Amino acid sequence: MINDLWYKNAIVYCLSVETFQDGNGDGIGDFQGLIRRLDYLQGLGVTAIWLMPFQTSPQKDDGYDIADYYSVDSRYGTLGDFVDFTHACEQRGMRVLIDLVVNHTSNQHPWFKDARSSPDSPYRDWYVWSKKKPKNANTGMVFPGVQQTTWTWDEAAKEFYFHRFYEFQPDLNTANPAVQAEILKIMGFWIQLGVSGFRMDAVPFVIAKKGSGVTRPVEDYDMLRTFAAFLSWRKGDAIILAEANVLPTTDMQYFGESGERLSMMFNFNVNQHLFYSLATADTRPLETSLTQTKPRPATAQWGTFLRNHDELDLGRLTEPQRRKVFAAFGPDKSMQLYGRGIRRRLAPMLRGDRRRIELAYSLLFSLPGTPVLWYGDEIGMGEDLSLPERYSCRTAMQWTNDNHAGFTPATRSRVNVIRDSAFGYQHVNVAEQRRDPNSLMDWMERMIRVRKETPEIGWGDFSIIDTGHREILGLRYDWRGNHTLVLHNFADAPIELCLSPRAIGDGAQEGKPLVNILSKDHSFLEEDNGHYCIHMEPYGYRWFRVGGFDGLLLKMAKPEPKST
Repeated sequence: MINDLWYKNAIVYCLSVETFQDGNGDGIGDFQGLIRRLDYLQGLGVTAIWLMPFQTSPQKDDGYDIADYYSVDSRYGTLGDFVDFTHACEQRGMRVLIDLVVNHTSNQHPWFKDARSSPDSPYRDWYVWSKKKPKNANTGMVFPGVQQTTWTWDEAAKEFYFHRFYEFQPDLNTANPAVQAEILKIMGFWIQLGVSGFRMDAVPFVIAKKGSGVTRPVEDYDMLRTFAAFLSWRKGDAIILAEANVLPTTDMQYFGESGERLSMMFNFNVNQHLFYSLATADTRPLETSLTQTKPRPATAQWGTFLRNHDELDLGRLTEPQRRKVFAAFGPDKSMQLYGRGIRRRLAPMLRGDRRRIELAYSLLFSLPGTPVLWYGDEIGMGEDLSLPERYSCRTAMQWTNDNHAGFTPATRSRVNVIRDSAFGYQHVNVAEQRRDPNSLMDWMERMIRVRKETPEIGWGDFSIIDTGHREILGLRYDWRGNHTLVLHNFADAPIELCLSPRAIGDGAQEGKPLVNILSKDHSFLEEDNGHYCIHMEPYGYRWFRVGGFDGLLLKMAKPEPKST
């Protein structure tokens, strides 16, 4: 079966079953409730749903501590409910991605319980052990300030076990062939139930060599080739979307020279520099990041995003850059996390400023790659900073202004609901925005439709246009005779932008109009100066078709010259 690269022009929407919709009235989200909301997601324009972990778990890390990979947590339903869900998605033309969390398990997983019971256990080598506490045990924590060590003593095993994350999440020994075989088995199981791919958690840790003697991890990139080959055999168009916050110099090692390792990877480098540009109105670092991450195989794709279920990780920025982003979007210590990130949603970070929110999402939809949305951001949901760590951004979806935001009919919601703030469900919810043609949700639906109708962004090559203003980012896309120019003004002041046909490239050089995809504000070549002059309002954005058939349709639209 040939991979049809469906992910090149997809719209991915991430959600947690637990926080999206309660269908059985017990106060917690479930698959029954999620199925009821699929028409909403289809109407929004979503083509792929990414589910956070829903398998059986003690829930010490919001489901990322899995105790049974072949199950559905009873709070969310049954395997039958899951199959009903994937079938309902297929009926609506939507694909399903699920989290694949195989760097570690819960310490309540039967594998770990068996492993710690005896040195002769067949599962002993499925985990990473040391008789002595390694000298580097207090370094390399994923959650500094909350996590104290990466090696913890186990009284039953009489050894230390390795855990890159929390102590209740022992790392799997992924170099063990038996563990790798089990990972393939897990993927095959869910593929058989209708899944189209996996968002693989913590990929650099999964493929890194682990052990007490390891001071500098060495990655086994061919492990990714094994995973990809298996998916290709089982289901030709199934993919892995990798969480890999790595330097651009290693991108190709993750993708593979011909894309034989990973189909997709989140572009953390661009994400972090995007927020720096939003904070400073200086697009130059973002341009550099886009250039650094441009090389990739023809079949590979970036996953672009603004916010997600974790903190906004700023670890790849310089210290001065990070301070500027903190000052702009997370000045209070309660808004920051792990010394490197911000634990807020986008709308409150941008102070609810509709202009800046639109600018940010116009950027998301027009950056090289496939846009990934976080549930509730389409209506401008906020966060609850009274909740610990990353839970601040994982509150109940706000459907109505009824009790518990329409999330549950129960007397008491078992999921946190935002109430007493400007972003509470009384003010921010789907029902009210659905009735308002000028709402953020209505705008998002239109932008998603435009993005899907502009496949050159997902499929084509891009070039950075020299706008002559560091506050304005210009990107041009070319693919199969289609040419699109997108402009974004990061400044809080208007800018009069004049671009020469030569700067824009083919199409413009023939003097054809720039056709505004989003409005009637087209741009024509000015005869007196030979430039396209565009008024960019504060935080303004423009999407133009360059040349092509659209130009023919505008012959009658060009303003007549004023009579003298």
